[in-house]
Amino acid sequence: MMRRTRSVALLASATALVLGVTACGGSSKTTTGSGSGSATQGGTLTILNKADYDHLDPQRTYTTEGSSMDLEIVRSLTAWDESGSTPKLVGDLATDTGTPSNNAKTWTFHLKKGIKYQDGVEVTAQDVKYGVERAFSADISGGPSYAQTLLVGGSAYKGPYTGKSLDSIQTPDNYTLVFNLVQSSADFNETTAMPGWSAVPKAHDTGSTYDTAVWSDGPYQIQSYTKNKELVLTKNKYWSQSTDPIRQQNVDEMDVKFGQDEAAIDQQLVSNTGTAQTSIQQWPIAGADLASISNNKSLTSRYYKIAAPGINYLALNTTRITDLKVRQAIEYAIDKTTVRGAFGGSAYGDYATTMLNPGMDGYQQFNLYATDPTGDLTKATALMTQAGNPKLTLSLAVENTTTQTHFADAVKASLAKIGITVNITPIDAANYFSTTSNTKNQYDMTWQDWIADWPSASTVLPTLFDGKQITASPQSNWDASYLNVAAINTGLEDATKNPDLTARNAAWGALDKQILGQAAVVPLMYMNFSELSGSKVGGVINDTVLAEPSLVHVYVKK
Repeated sequence: MMRRTRSVALLASATALVLGVTACGGSSKTTTGSGSGSATQGGTLTILNKADYDHLDPQRTYTTEGSSMDLEIVRSLTAWDESGSTPKLVGDLATDTGTPSNNAKTWTFHLKKGIKYQDGVEVTAQDVKYGVERAFSADISGGPSYAQTLLVGGSAYKGPYTGKSLDSIQTPDNYTLVFNLVQSSADFNETTAMPGWSAVPKAHDTGSTYDTAVWSDGPYQIQSYTKNKELVLTKNKYWSQSTDPIRQQNVDEMDVKFGQDEAAIDQQLVSNTGTAQTSIQQWPIAGADLASISNNKSLTSRYYKIAAPGINYLALNTTRITDLKVRQAIEYAIDKTTVRGAFGGSAYGDYATTMLNPGMDGYQQFNLYATDPTGDLTKATALMTQAGNPKLTLSLAVENTTTQTHFADAVKASLAKIGITVNITPIDAANYFSTTSNTKNQYDMTWQDWIADWPSASTVLPTLFDGKQITASPQSNWDASYLNVAAINTGLEDATKNPDLTARNAAWGALDKQILGQAAVVPLMYMNFSELSGSKVGGVINDTVLAEPSLVHVYVKK
């Protein structure tokens, strides 16, 4: 899922679930710094974000920030309890983590009784069925496609707005859901921890505008939402702690403010005065501020550094930059030291040479291009000569932020040295990934990042490089390089289906190298994400599933 679209891994990782890959194993979950102490009740938590959420509609949410905020508003069938040393899968709406049968091709969940929406109406199995079905509608775009891939009949179903329901989701009573899958899926109950497997009452569904009208069964409900300006959450009085294994309801209100300059947000939190004392950010610290903040010992108690199982990279559209020699020249020309500097230097992460992270299943260490992170202009120039020294002008899409502007300038300066002119196109951060993932975009290069659902190549390579999804998901195409090589597509499919773990991991490593051989992407950094809060914010958990500061236990200190 990208930083703002976590790698829920779409088509291929759904197959990975079939193989029983263990999801989200991981690093320690600690309530760091200002998160320590006993929770207090009351007060307002202010959340300072540079941009609005791409979506809060649970069936459309595909971002880390949006998914983290949805945890406060909606409940999924299962969820990750991150209060311990490692994530633990628990029942959320469901009484437990589900029961497989029929060789894990059928999964049954029983809902807890007494879970209520913000109007006091009880959540039913039929509401969950309807919620899942919404994701099949063309009007509810942008979310992951696990349901479409895994559920029997999913490939042809067009959603509930057609007046039809999906027969492979059965509700024998108000508290029982039965899912019938196209093939065995040992880890289907980890898929159901995603927001899309939540309840939506049909009477309150507003279709494509549901983002601003999400009907809450979580601890907080939407009081007001002005897109790109402010979201205010207040307590859902019908939420009950006794039914909820992961959340608390400590603050009276969450006030999310959008649209401030990222550097201004950083400075407010560093100053720690006024409302900044009870504020936190969900988007990372600006690159220009990261080094000073990470090295400031006085901020340690409220500085959250979360290792992300993901990669920051530059995608080269292979259908627009068609000459392999030119793409290879770009690989050698990029100065990763100036690129990393734009994101904050070494605190942001180590230089990357692969698309798979160290420590991830399938990772193999290799480097096909420059051994010096500053690049190799001699090699790059030679490759451009072999390509006929074309006088190219390429477009580069980035987010409209200071950090991304500095990144784009670094890329532009690097490519100017080999005779390539770069025109920079800034896109509003709230709409960036929904824009660049739409196959109608006309960009030659795009900045991208990707966070795996769990540390397995099956949640990275198939999603980012299986060319079949370009036409299968034209509005949610994560193959940003438009790589569509038959041998790679087949290799990805074969690796995903391989039941032998050792052989599968070897195949992933070989595919990573094969993909880099196509020079479709320039790996830049293996990422860390860093955020800051005010000194009166407590209960923050380092969420390594979403790579976000989790607010499920947050409180405001008196």
